[in-house]
Amino acid sequence: MNRNIYKTWNGEALINFKWKAYGKYYYAMIWILFMVLLGCFTAAATISQQYISEEVRQQLFIISIILGFIHLIFEIRQFFYNIIKWFYNFWNIFDIIAYVLSIYTSIYWLQTNDKNNNYLIQLLSFSCLFLDIKFLLFFRAFEYFGVYFAIIISVGKKIFSFLIVLFIIIISFAHAFYILLLPRSEFSLEHNTNNDDPNNPWNLASSYSDGNINSKPLMLQIPDKNTNMFIDIRTSLFAIYLLLIGDSSALSNWPYADNPSMAILIVLFSLLIVVYLMNLLIGLLNNAIEEDNNRVSYLIQKAEILAEIELFYLLPHQRRWHTWFPEVIHYYADADKARMEIKRLIEKNEWDTKEFTDMRENLLKMLKIKHNAIDNEVILKKLENLEELEKTHDKRFEKLDKLLEEIHAK
Repeated sequence: MNRNIYKTWNGEALINFKWKAYGKYYYAMIWILFMVLLGCFTAAATISQQYISEEVRQQLFIISIILGFIHLIFEIRQFFYNIIKWFYNFWNIFDIIAYVLSIYTSIYWLQTNDKNNNYLIQLLSFSCLFLDIKFLLFFRAFEYFGVYFAIIISVGKKIFSFLIVLFIIIISFAHAFYILLLPRSEFSLEHNTNNDDPNNPWNLASSYSDGNINSKPLMLQIPDKNTNMFIDIRTSLFAIYLLLIGDSSALSNWPYADNPSMAILIVLFSLLIVVYLMNLLIGLLNNAIEEDNNRVSYLIQKAEILAEIELFYLLPHQRRWHTWFPEVIHYYADADKARMEIKRLIEKNEWDTKEFTDMRENLLKMLKIKHNAIDNEVILKKLENLEELEKTHDKRFEKLDKLLEEIHAK
């Protein structure tokens, strides 16, 4: 999609025309259909049994499955239309997760109907999360909200490679801590295991005595998987993430004075990631936001929504309607604003193009703007000639300098 056209009034006028002609109506229809899906699934997953019967709950899940498949069919059509472009758009991946997860959860509920099933509860939780955020994404078609969604995507694309580097470094530290703090002897969290391993969760668990240092502990807190989060590489990675956001409780069970290697790793992690890379990330975010034209990004985002409606929701004969797809579009523009825009284009040498020359000349006459494209071309050629002369003179001066140096040397 050409980004330059949306920097002009023509691109914005084209989008506004399509949106008013058919886009807003189809978008509202899609939004309403999704709201019915969201309402049915949320009601079935959230409302308790004392307010809704099991029969009604099952009907709501069945409606959710039907509506979910309707949305999923359009998403699958987009996928096969252009697979690479589909993956490039982050919202498409998010949409299909929301639809597939809600459909799978509804089917799983109808098959099991077990309210105490922990796996089902987790599915309901994530399904509601993705559907709620999907509802929020519908606001990206409106400029008041869409600008921020455009910033999120455009900035995310620019710092994606940096985030990959940051993630690899975090994994490297998680691996280092895992090797350093992994228990070397066998142990069981179900039975008390006494050994000399300092990384054994039983040796790290809190103990309570009668106040005598040399006495044996009277009570011992039973350790769990969080006592030593480095017994598993997955919890080790999560512990490093907690350290990144300032929570060092996962490392508080080891005395730093007795573990200098762990202290060195913590210092390296804080200096490299927390101090340097995180501040660098903030700087990159600021630069990316300043460099990006947010309104242009919003218009491109709206154009993509209109393109999806045209390709996958309009019927073939509707695409041939001249009222929706005319050959020429006329739009009104404020004379003062048009004069300022044309002067800006002239100053940036973007006005003199080979397209629509008669129309541009008529605009200059109507707005009483003095501009001679031929004179500008002559001036540009003279400037180019002067630059070439400067280059040739520089070369001659270099040769003279060399000759003078040779003469002085003799």
